[in-house]
Formats: sequence, structure tokens, C-alpha cells
Amino acid sequence: MKGKKWILAEKFEGEPSPRNFKLVEEDIDENLKDGEVICEAVYLSVDPYMRFFVDDVGDVLRGEQLAKIVRSKNPDFKVGSLVLGFFGWRSLTKVSDLSKMKPMPNLGDLSPSLALGALGLPGLTAYFGVFDVLKVKPGQTFVVTAGAGATGSIAGQIAKLKGCKVIGFAGSKEKCDLIRKYGFDYAFNYKEVTLREAMATAAPEGVDCYFDNVGGEFTNTILSFMKTKGRIAICGSISTYGMDDNQPTGPLPYHTVLKKTLTLQAFLGIHYRAEFPSALNEMIQWVKEGKIKYQETITDGFDNMVDAFIGLFKGSNLGKAIVKC
Repeated sequence: MKGKKWILAEKFEGEPSPRNFKLVEEDIDENLKDGEVICEAVYLSVDPYMRFFVDDVGDVLRGEQLAKIVRSKNPDFKVGSLVLGFFGWRSLTKVSDLSKMKPMPNLGDLSPSLALGALGLPGLTAYFGVFDVLKVKPGQTFVVTAGAGATGSIAGQIAKLKGCKVIGFAGSKEKCDLIRKYGFDYAFNYKEVTLREAMATAAPEGVDCYFDNVGGEFTNTILSFMKTKGRIAICGSISTYGMDDNQPTGPLPYHTVLKKTLTLQAFLGIHYRAEFPSALNEMIQWVKEGKIKYQETITDGFDNMVDAFIGLFKGSNLGKAIVKC
């Protein structure tokens, strides 16, 4: 069998560009040992973090995909069944280590693509960031950056469900309109507003909880609006992803953190994997009831993985970015 894979052709410097990637063919050995399967990609996730999880030139880009079993010598994984696995940017994958994949969860009549978005790692990252890290309570003021993204949009909606005032920042009028439809109390286009003026308008009383997807100077400014003993969940830092070692210098916010006795906790959703099933059941119910809404930007074709990925850094996606094979 012939498969295709995207490899790193040139190490990243600044934002990703087409020269960083190369599409190559690979041979897939069809001779399976007991327990082995071959998976064919159906949907592939593209996420900003992938830029940092590839080490050397020639390595396959990493990432999660929803795949269909096309060959099997494993009674637990029948041909035609769907699985989730961190197989990377591959069209076909021979799997020997079954710890790298799991059966597709039962989403009923919902689109299976949601297992990579609102009902997958991005949505569950939002869930645990809101509940476990920030521990939101009704009546609190909640700020989320990248508010129209795959994780930020879900985080804001969950906080709203739990009775918070929700303030979101996004990068276009279209994205701000979207999160207003999701129920956010305030939606600001960070390209068109002065951050301090926006925060003074939306949160004159201060901020209890901050779900940070952006980092950099944006976050330094938000910290100055935090209430005493406020909590910050550090989920991402997309504003610095294209900077490599050339980070800007300037005053660090340690005085603000100390004076306000803030709690900052970085976290990765994948570390909550053991708790995913119970959280997923609640998330599925919310989606079916229309309490959690979602948006997907789906690119057709495995050959277009790079375009979809680069688009993330230009803000071209609404909600979860996915490639359909």
C-alpha cells in the first residue's frame, strides 16, 4: 500500500511557510502481525501547537486524526470502525502500539469531526481549564483570548453556562459577531480597540478568571485588571509562536502577580485524559441541547494540510480547523 505523509523540510523561523513542509510517499507493509491494524485518515486536526512538536528535518508533523480501520488482525478493532489516534500528518498508518489510539466515542447523530474539536481535545481542554484550573463560580468576571478559536469559544460558553460575565477577544468583526451569538457579554476585536479602554468598559470591577490563549504583552495588560487572588489558566501563547528566540524584552509582571496574589497555572488538556469520559458525556449533552455551539473550518484534501495550518497563524479559521481527506 502507498500512503502519503507531510514531513518537516526546513526548521521554522518565524511563522510557518510552505518551504517548511514536504509531501512524500511512503510504503505501508500490509503484512500484519496479530493485534496490528492499518488506519486511513478521515479527518485530521490542525492546531497552532503543532509548530513546536516536530524536532528534526525529515520528521512527520505531529497531530491527532480520526481514522478508519482498513486492515485488521485485531478482534477489538474491526475493519470499517473509526478510531482516534495521534498518528501525525499521515494518510495511512500501520499501528502496532494500541496505546496510540482509542475507539471513536459514540456521538450519536452528531458529526464525527466533532471528536477533533468541540467534543475532542480542544473542547475538553476548555472544560478542564474552566472547571479544574479556574474553578469558576456564578457572578464572576471571565476573560478569554482567542475567543473564537476551537478552545477559547468553548471555554467562554462553559463559563457563561456557569453564570459568569464573559468577555472575549478575537481578531475580526466576523469572529466577534460569532462569539456574541454564543452568548458572550462582550466581544472585542483586539485589532481595533485599545485593550485598556476595552477592559475598563467591560470589567470596571476587575477580573476573577482569565483563560489565556495568547500570552505576550496582551496578557501582561490583562493581569493588571485582575482582582486580588484572581486565577489565570495558561492554555496557549499564540502571540509568541512565530518569534522563536527573538522574544520582546520589557518589564515582567512579577510585581503585579505578587501584589494581587494571583494564581497562574499552565496546563495541557491531554493530562486529563483519564477524566475525559465523564466530561465528554456532559459536553455531548450540552451540544445536543444547543447550550454549547461550535464552528468548524474544514479544508478538503490531505494535500492541503499546509494551507490549513498556515491559515491558523493568519486568523483565517472560525472555530476548529480540520482537514477532510
